[in-house]
Amino acid sequence: MLRIINVVGARPNFMKIAPVLDEMRRRSNTIDPLLVHTGQHYDESMSDAFFDDLQIPRPDINLEVGSCSHAQQTARIMTAFEQVLLARRADWVVVVGDVNSTMAAAIVAAKMLVPVAHIEAGLRSGDRSMPEEINRLVTDALADLLLTPSRDANENLIREGISPQKIRFVGNVMIDSLFRSIDRARDSKILEQLNLEPGKFCAMTLHRPSNVDDKETLSGILDALEAIAEHLPIIFPVHPRTNERLHQFELIEQVQRNPSLILTEPLGYLDFLRLYSSSALVLTDSGGIQEETTALGIPCLTLRENTERPITVTEGTNRVIGNKPDVIIREALRVLEQDTIQARTPELWDGHAAVRIVDAIEEADAKVN
Repeated sequence: MLRIINVVGARPNFMKIAPVLDEMRRRSNTIDPLLVHTGQHYDESMSDAFFDDLQIPRPDINLEVGSCSHAQQTARIMTAFEQVLLARRADWVVVVGDVNSTMAAAIVAAKMLVPVAHIEAGLRSGDRSMPEEINRLVTDALADLLLTPSRDANENLIREGISPQKIRFVGNVMIDSLFRSIDRARDSKILEQLNLEPGKFCAMTLHRPSNVDDKETLSGILDALEAIAEHLPIIFPVHPRTNERLHQFELIEQVQRNPSLILTEPLGYLDFLRLYSSSALVLTDSGGIQEETTALGIPCLTLRENTERPITVTEGTNRVIGNKPDVIIREALRVLEQDTIQARTPELWDGHAAVRIVDAIEEADAKVN
């Protein structure tokens, strides 16, 4: 029996691990999966609701590390996860994405000589000022099996000196969750609750430090949103970090005075999927939403200077536009004026990545043993 410890820590991790856990449980005669939630995102609206929406059982272990500085959080996860590995025999540790939990669990497993599989390996923005980029680099340097969502990720890893024998192109597991959830999301009443018509509003997410931790930058983005909101409503589920900054910088009144800029609490996965899949345009600084909008053919403008998912630009519906107010306004109006974005579905974004992931882990284990 193959004991696999799967580690999640933040909201996007849940979406990526859900189909993988399902596939592992289908193979219960050969695989014994364990789910460890580090508690990196501890707010109930940012984690517990997602277990319900994605139909994932509660984690077997919750490390409850909570929010703190990057160094403190990484250290707490490492200390707590070391005890998990000491207490529970593991043949493999599976980590997903690029959050602190990903890197911390990979370091502990590597030091304890437990093989590490990294789902979503090889993504690179080229920007080391982003904490996620450091997490990606460290995790991929330590991983024994690198499971990539796109062929450009393979090229990144090979360029960094990773052995091709460790790399498996499996496709995008986020799209597995998307495809299996889209029908259930249609039952969401979020559009009715917000009095929205499909195709006649914009959906928005914003949480990255480069956008929300500087008052001038955040204020400029809000100015751009005011201009866009003259053309259609913008629905803005507010991340806890962003909400804190809006109050800290005394910008909350700037938002509240515009009736077409509608702030909500963070939404559950199915509600948010229903929201953005019905929108005319998505504004975001999230990585996963760039992928999901590409899969659904929804125009997406990414408020960053770079992306670790360039395939969403070269083949998808995404444009990377930065965070300057005049550019945000110009590009948004360009989309709204029926500027068609040509796109095609990237290779192996077919809803079956989880099967290939678990196959790859079993095959890698067979080679080791």
